[in-house]
Amino acid sequence: MRKVLLRFVLDDAWKCELVEGVPYLGFGFLLLPWLLFGLWWLRRARRSGEGSADLAYPVAMWIAVPVIALVVRESNPLLATTGLPVFGYGFMIVIGLTVGVFLASRRAQSAGVSAETIWDMCLWLFIPGIVGARVFYVVQYHERVFDDCGNVGQYVFAAINLTTGGLVFYGALMCGIGGFVAFCHRRRISLLLLADIVVPSLFVGLGFGRLGCLLYGCCYGEHCDFPWAISFPRGSMTFDALVHRGLLDPAATETHSLHPTQIYSSISAFLLAALLAAYFRRRPWDGAVLAVAWIVYPVTRFILECLRGDEPGQFNTSLTISQWISVALFTSGIIYCLVLYAWRRRSGTLSASSG
Repeated sequence: MRKVLLRFVLDDAWKCELVEGVPYLGFGFLLLPWLLFGLWWLRRARRSGEGSADLAYPVAMWIAVPVIALVVRESNPLLATTGLPVFGYGFMIVIGLTVGVFLASRRAQSAGVSAETIWDMCLWLFIPGIVGARVFYVVQYHERVFDDCGNVGQYVFAAINLTTGGLVFYGALMCGIGGFVAFCHRRRISLLLLADIVVPSLFVGLGFGRLGCLLYGCCYGEHCDFPWAISFPRGSMTFDALVHRGLLDPAATETHSLHPTQIYSSISAFLLAALLAAYFRRRPWDGAVLAVAWIVYPVTRFILECLRGDEPGQFNTSLTISQWISVALFTSGIIYCLVLYAWRRRSGTLSASSG
């Protein structure tokens, strides 16, 4: 487990030292590659002929990072010295997003869609996805999130404070769909074709995200005695959660042996991503890859939830909220497949993709 990978300090641009095992780097190591990436992106966008309206949102995001760093540096000298932490969970999310978008851009080119379209689309999905993932987490774990809050300011800060965990994949998926549909409508791109291109990469991102869960200590499993069982040290999120639930002695040095459900979930996600990527090249029609993901993922998630120990049953049942959503997704996925098949049958395009 490694909650904090490193810290970026704001009081020295090129600081580089090790403090209690955590690297402390000056903000220049972060700002320089960010600015270079922004300049590259603007050059690419201009060469592709994008208008000012299309550039406004990504440019605003690009400028926001150094502006926020400057504001923090001037308004909070203590934070500027102690540094902005780079959490293992967030780092794995960024890695997953980058790898997923890269792979999706390669698939897009094979289907006649420009790679630039995929990179532009990720900006439409990122913010809604993060907001949805956080809102879903806060609603699901509101007692945990607002446990020590006493006034409005503390409630607001707790709601947006990602440093305490967490994000929920189903929340990101639900809100990300809104941004995805809006992007397809604005660009006049086939929604089903683009979904087939993107869906495998969603599970690449999920696979890396679950590794982030392992670094953070969330999404932990039930007790087990298998040789591959893992335990978490005192001070970890898992340790504190088990103590809070009365399942662990506060004097213990580590948790008891647990199912490594984060690793199970990561392997499952990567395998599903590989399956969907292979099927993409052989899909009979647009929307077929989405259909497979829509049905298979809820099944795997439902099974994995049986091994997790962090979620209670809901609605007076032993089923967790994620299992209930999995049931709903599986059912709607079957309906989607039937509707898609009937539509293709009527249009006479059962044997060939329209993409």
